[in-house]
Amino acid sequence: MSSFLRPLTTPVTYTRWLHLLLPGAAVSVWLFISTDTPWVPVVLAALVGLIPGMRLAEGIQAQLLLTPDERGDPAATISVTPSTSWSERWRTSLWLEVRLLCTALAGMATVWLLATAVDLIRSAVGSEPSAEWFAAGLGTHWWAALLAPVPLVMLLAIIVSCGELITAAARWLLGPTRKQRMTALEERTEQLLERNRIARELHDSIGHALTVAVVQAGAARAAHDPEFTERALAAIEETGRDALDDLERVLRVLRESGEPTGQQPSLSEADRLLDSARGSGAEVDADLSGPLEQVPASVSREGYRILQEALTNVLRHSGSVAVRVRVRVTVADGRLELEVTNPLMGSIDTPLAGSTDAMGRGSGLRGIRERAALLGGSARTGPHEGVWMVHASLPLHRIR
Repeated sequence: MSSFLRPLTTPVTYTRWLHLLLPGAAVSVWLFISTDTPWVPVVLAALVGLIPGMRLAEGIQAQLLLTPDERGDPAATISVTPSTSWSERWRTSLWLEVRLLCTALAGMATVWLLATAVDLIRSAVGSEPSAEWFAAGLGTHWWAALLAPVPLVMLLAIIVSCGELITAAARWLLGPTRKQRMTALEERTEQLLERNRIARELHDSIGHALTVAVVQAGAARAAHDPEFTERALAAIEETGRDALDDLERVLRVLRESGEPTGQQPSLSEADRLLDSARGSGAEVDADLSGPLEQVPASVSREGYRILQEALTNVLRHSGSVAVRVRVRVTVADGRLELEVTNPLMGSIDTPLAGSTDAMGRGSGLRGIRERAALLGGSARTGPHEGVWMVHASLPLHRIR
């Protein structure tokens, strides 16, 4: 019983009813002007549907009244765009014809069944029913009150059925075409990729800054040396400023302010990362060869972030241990090869850097592999010949 009465408490039932009755007003006005030409509204609807803007107007009205829960949803089943092809124009014309048909059915049911319910009530209270409706000639009977709900139930069933029918027709005839669905899907995919990229940017930049700050602060406290403490504070300040610049650039992208997002980091600034790692106590042996300044911006940016995450990983797990880090960056034969290695601690099962348990289930290592994959390259992380290795190989000719 509750499922049968549920449409009575659902707002969309009444908005669809309104949508069904709206064209009836215009048709009634025409029939009042000329009762001999009832076919004119049908012809006019077919012609008006060929106007490109009519699809937009009908789409807005249908989405508002038939599927209000989809308003503003990029995946809405009813599009709100003008016709861009003759196929969409003919579909709009057919939609208007279907709408007129459903309007006629819903309008007749609304008028006749409501009037019949009123006549049955009049019969029950001793008044003679009118001669125009279904209860004509019934006479006056008290038991007519028991029949009064029947027309109302029939009306509800017809309105709900017509509402479902007109909604299905709108989704079919006013819905997005295959091309529009593909475009929307591509836009959604681009948005998700951009969000993932921004998340990686924040993870790498802020994570690196916090790691350097923690390591420097811990070392300064343990050293009890004012000169060392001064250098540590300077390194923390410089790293923090760089992280704030990166954060501000990402926030500008999120705000979509249209302002320049600032200079993207590149491998030409790798010395900044190496100096930061040295200032945090690591013994860095770096060898950068090849024309790094000629590396495409996308590859250079991702290479910088991979190097940043690899060094952050080392510093995060080294603690107060002065760890030796070997960095090799080479540009040759159309590829960027980047490798960062450091000793394992004790055994291959307890690496100094790279433990997925200590890294939040390996989100940093996963980010390195994702960055490489987006550029058509590859990345390997893990123990290798007695050291922990991060190796990335990025093509220079395949930029996404």
